[in-house]
Amino acid sequence: MFDYLIVGAGFAGSVVAERLASQLNKKVLIVDKRPHIAGNAFDHYNEEGILVHKYGPHIFHTNSRDVFDYLSNFTEWRPYEHRVLASVDGQLVPMPINLDTINKLYGLNLTAFEVEGFFQSVAEQVPEVRTSEDVVVSRVGRELYEKFFRNYTRKQWGMDPSELDKSVTSRVPVRSNRDDRYFTDTFQAMPRHGYTAMFEKLLSHPNIKIMLNTDYHEIVDVIPFRKMIFTGPVDEYFDFCYGELPYRSLEFRHQTLEQEVHLPTAVVNFPNEHAYTRVTEFKYLTGQQHPKTSIVYEYPQAEGEPYYPVPKAENAAIYNQYKKLADQIKDVYFAGRLATYKYYNMDQVVAQALTLFKRLKTAQEEKALVLDSVAVSNGNGKGTMVAATLKNGINGADKASDSKYKDN
Repeated sequence: MFDYLIVGAGFAGSVVAERLASQLNKKVLIVDKRPHIAGNAFDHYNEEGILVHKYGPHIFHTNSRDVFDYLSNFTEWRPYEHRVLASVDGQLVPMPINLDTINKLYGLNLTAFEVEGFFQSVAEQVPEVRTSEDVVVSRVGRELYEKFFRNYTRKQWGMDPSELDKSVTSRVPVRSNRDDRYFTDTFQAMPRHGYTAMFEKLLSHPNIKIMLNTDYHEIVDVIPFRKMIFTGPVDEYFDFCYGELPYRSLEFRHQTLEQEVHLPTAVVNFPNEHAYTRVTEFKYLTGQQHPKTSIVYEYPQAEGEPYYPVPKAENAAIYNQYKKLADQIKDVYFAGRLATYKYYNMDQVVAQALTLFKRLKTAQEEKALVLDSVAVSNGNGKGTMVAATLKNGINGADKASDSKYKDN
């Protein structure tokens, strides 16, 4: 009998599994449809011996010391600050838009103070910012919106920014200084030996068993377990009873080149040319030395693996119907991007998984206290001994592992 069946071996499932096994001494079975662990963060060495990200670039960044310290138990880090260029008007310019972007694009020599004035002069008045288009035009105006955002968003999401929730383009800042980093988080680094190696350590506890190439439907009625943590698509769990939630997918076309370096930086965006949105060169991310290099082109598409929940009000309404069902089910917990229909970064998924673990731990401790109360009310040693035995069965928990991460 397993204490937990966890569906999905990505960040959400793996983090909860590690916590349950190492902190609460629970027996955990993880199942995943794919032939590997690590979810979309899976990386591997290709035929040429170059470390590549199978599902496109995964750049770790976070402002959470708790998240960073927790993952540091399972990997060393390679400091890395991500930079992106965009191909616009025949030039490669920094993205997000900053002072250098404007000066290079328009042949100007503005200062940081002057570029703020420039942005204000071209910004459009938007009474209420509701859509992704509103976000951009109210900050940098129509022309920069057309050059950098509109066509890229159309390719990525299959719809115009005016149809998408404001959260999509709100993720991309606009700067008046020369900071060309894509992220400004406190902690920016890559797992020194790759994501898959980190996940192998995450899942190395003897209480954790893993079944790959396995649809959980195949084993859910065969292998006994007490509780489930589900990290797959929430609509799939409920047999699409309210209809399918829409996702955007991607096709990744990998290519190895007979040259040491191909791109001037890790990622080049192509908002206006080509069917693909961006090209990534992995050696920038990994720091690997190799006489050849490997790149990947990303082609957005409607069908395929579900990667990005589509942020529209009508989709949120459908998800809320599924959430009401999920909240009513006893001993099944939903976590991760697909199960909660949210566009999370990796660190946010880790934080969500750690929060879920704390909930489970607290529930167990409260149950143990109830047993203690029952034992005391019995008023005899035998009752106390029985309660203590039950408590240890539930809360063998307290045999904490050597992990440096401590719950707050």
